Amino acid sequence: MTQQVEAVRSSGRPASERKLRARGRRTSARLLDAGLRVFSERGYHAARVDDIVERAATSHGTFYLYFSNKEDLLQALARECAGEMQRLADELGDVTPDAAGHAELRAWVEGFYLTYTRYGAVIRVWMEEQLPDPELARMGTEAFRRLASTLGERMTAGRATGDEPGDEPGRVRVRADLAPVLLLAMVERFTYFAASRGRPADEDRLLDDLTLLVQRGFF
Repeated sequence: MTQQVEAVRSSGRPASERKLRARGRRTSARLLDAGLRVFSERGYHAARVDDIVERAATSHGTFYLYFSNKEDLLQALARECAGEMQRLADELGDVTPDAAGHAELRAWVEGFYLTYTRYGAVIRVWMEEQLPDPELARMGTEAFRRLASTLGERMTAGRATGDEPGDEPGRVRVRADLAPVLLLAMVERFTYFAASRGRPADEDRLLDDLTLLVQRGFF
């Protein structure tokens, strides 16, 4: 059995390097989902291919047909997560200080929360810099840089930072270059706190309150 696994490991190509048919895509998705669950429960470094295979209810041979090792699987998850982060950045519209702006921001906050809830294990690897590959570091940095940049653009459009006409003398405002980083850090830490304790029963209320706090404080 060990020889068979080693033969597949050396001859199989990772899923990212070949076009998969429908059945192959389903198998790859099952392995990715199992990897996410195992990484979330055990942490990336403690996770083993054995654990992923068991969770996916498949064989080692099947695993090595789709991924070279657990690092390769992590890279595939990181690409998925980076794509979701890019989508969040692209879809954030104008955040005005009215009800329409609140609705726009609420949708973004929920999207970030759901993405983090799903890919939290990958994001924590990024945040903690426990990276087996510099390409993963680049993907993580770029994903969050893009999010922060978009938030900064929306703040500038809404004149959320800097002096504004009619400001009271001595009023303190958040630095324009620092505000989006602070916002993203606050939302990320809130989401980490909530997601690490399981999906709370009052999840919608928590997201409503976070949205209101962000809108009033930054927009």
